[in-house]
Amino acid sequence: MDLFLIITGALCLLLGLAGCILPVLPGPPLSYAGLVLLHFTDKVSFTPAQLIVWLVVVIVVQVLDYFVPMWGSKYSGGSTWGSRGCLVGTIIGLFFMPWGLLAGPFLGAVIGELLGGSETMRALKSGVGSLLGFLFGTVVKCLVCGYFCWKFVSAVM
Repeated sequence: MDLFLIITGALCLLLGLAGCILPVLPGPPLSYAGLVLLHFTDKVSFTPAQLIVWLVVVIVVQVLDYFVPMWGSKYSGGSTWGSRGCLVGTIIGLFFMPWGLLAGPFLGAVIGELLGGSETMRALKSGVGSLLGFLFGTVVKCLVCGYFCWKFVSAVM
């Protein structure tokens, strides 16, 4: 049974890493599930505090992942139109993978700003901010999943 849990946990971690880039898969929750599966083996036992802290980190990262592109747009001078456009562009971009993942937030923010009556330069600046926010969120997810993979491998070895 331990071998099954370890292999399943390792698969969850690999899918979690893929999920950092592919929005269809929830990366950090899958990686966390891999650690929880490892916890239920006789080989490794994480403390309840570790599991709770990791769960909180996963929840925070997942929630922030939806808001960071909008904050990037807002921080770079975008209006509410740009933030809403960024959200719509992100959702539409999911249907045009892989390039839609990058172009969706950018184009959504730019189009939203233009529809709101902003100048072209302000719209482009808002689009770049949303793209940078999206990339920042992706890096944070990769760091969290990478840390979980490291904890898994070091615990199994």
